[in-house]
Amino acid sequence: MRRAVMIGTGSALPRRQVSNAELARTVDTSDEWIVERTGIRNRYVAGEGETTSSLATEAARNAIEAAGIAPSDIGLIILATATPDQTFPATATIVQAALGVDDCVAFDVQAVCSGFLYALSVADSMIRGGSASHALVIGAETFSRILDWEDRTTCVLFGDGAGAVVLKAEDGGDRGVLATRLHADGRHNQLLYVDGGPSTTQTVGKLRMKGQEVFRHAVTNLAQVLREVMQDAGLTVDDIDWVVPHQANRRILDATARKLGLPAERVIITVDQHANTSAASVPLALDVAVRDGRIKPGDLLVLEAMGGGFTWGAAAIRY
Repeated sequence: MRRAVMIGTGSALPRRQVSNAELARTVDTSDEWIVERTGIRNRYVAGEGETTSSLATEAARNAIEAAGIAPSDIGLIILATATPDQTFPATATIVQAALGVDDCVAFDVQAVCSGFLYALSVADSMIRGGSASHALVIGAETFSRILDWEDRTTCVLFGDGAGAVVLKAEDGGDRGVLATRLHADGRHNQLLYVDGGPSTTQTVGKLRMKGQEVFRHAVTNLAQVLREVMQDAGLTVDDIDWVVPHQANRRILDATARKLGLPAERVIITVDQHANTSAASVPLALDVAVRDGRIKPGDLLVLEAMGGGFTWGAAAIRY
């Protein structure tokens, strides 16, 4: 059986780190208020010259270096983002040019916070189908560019960043992507959305969210999709070494773990350091845990995320 095996991870963050205390000087909030409700202590905000494509390119280079391959080996680039550099062309093609890859398949996926899981699932299918032997899957965002910095209920939650993985087609063996599950329910558009767009307001718009309702749906949907993907892969909770979740809110992470009966010490948590980086969240947390030695070759991982739309998904992987 051909599988998509993860052979390298990478990430990138903007230069500027913004603490809760710094935010409290311009927004009616406090470090205590933010930490109690979200678990977030810091986030990174893109400055002049830092874009979704520049962060994605840096993360991609780090993943390619970790994989021990050349950029020219890449035959597929899928970039998950809700904050592209331009309406078109795809930001993936900007990354392709920056990496010096002359010819490959390159396109963007837009599923907001679930984008990386959607992109990973597409790349897995294309590798299994023989479309590429090496794929670069990236999640990258500059959400600071679409935040209303006067709305304390949303602006404290998000940050900028990028994460990337290199997948390699391998025949036989037990490593690689074991199963993926994706969902969407467009009836919940108005709970988490951006109030602008080229064909409606001809503006970029700002992020709007009804936090309590999103929280309720997130805990239910994430627990459900994790059960589904574990069943598809023939796994139980006891088999899982690490859960790498979307880093939206510490309370969501804790509630989802409790619902599944997962020990908290098996959940990778970086939301305190990076806040919610949308599509970058899962690969960024994954890279942190790989590089600090927690995630090791052979470990069984489950990745999960839910975002605006609603969209949600999960993947089971033997690293």
